[in-house]
Amino acid sequence: MGGFLFLTSAMSNSPAAGKPAAWTRGARRSLLRTRIFDVCGVAYRHPARAAEREFLVIDAADWGIVVPVTEAGELVVVRQFRFGIAALSWELPGGIIEADEEPVAAVQRELREETGYVGRDARVLGVVHPNPAIFSNRCHVVLVEGARRVADTAWDADEEIEIAERPIPEVLADARAGKITHALMLNALFLLEPWWRDRSARGV
Repeated sequence: MGGFLFLTSAMSNSPAAGKPAAWTRGARRSLLRTRIFDVCGVAYRHPARAAEREFLVIDAADWGIVVPVTEAGELVVVRQFRFGIAALSWELPGGIIEADEEPVAAVQRELREETGYVGRDARVLGVVHPNPAIFSNRCHVVLVEGARRVADTAWDADEEIEIAERPIPEVLADARAGKITHALMLNALFLLEPWWRDRSARGV
C-alpha cells in the first residue's frame, strides 16, 4: 500500500492524537565550553506530562556557506581535509559567522579568505538548521554572482585548500552520485538548483 504510515504512541494524555506537541523550555546549565561551541543541559516539560526532563543542546555561532558563481556559470568549490571523517571533502566555501557580523558580509569575508575570490549581488538563498535535534544554530546559504579571483588567500594555520571552478551541472551530478557528502553543502546545492535552472532557461 502506498503513502506514509504515521506511528504514534497510544497515550491517553497525548494533546492531540497523531500530532507532536511543543515542549516548554525551562532552565539551562553549562556542561562544557569549547572554542567553537558550548554543550548545555536544558530542561524541557511536555504539556501533558508532569515530569521535566533535561536534554543536551549544543550552542554554536551561526554558520555561513557561500555559493560563488563565476560569469561563465561555474561554481567555485574547495577541497580540504576534514578531521571528523579523516578524509578529504569537496565543499563550498564557508565558516563561522562572528557575533558582530551580518551573514552576507560574513560569507563574503570567508570567500575572500579561503579562495581570494570576490563577487557581486550577494543575497541569501535560504537558512537551514544544521541538526535541530541537538544544535541550536542556523546556517545561512548566500549566493554570490560574478565571482572572480582578485587576491591571495588568507588561510588559518591548519588549512590547506584546493580551489577549483567547476560547471554547475557537473557539481550537481556529483552530489546526486554521492561524491559530495557534506550535508550542509547538499542543502546549499538544493537551494541553488532552482536559481540555476531559471538562469539556464533564460539563456543567461
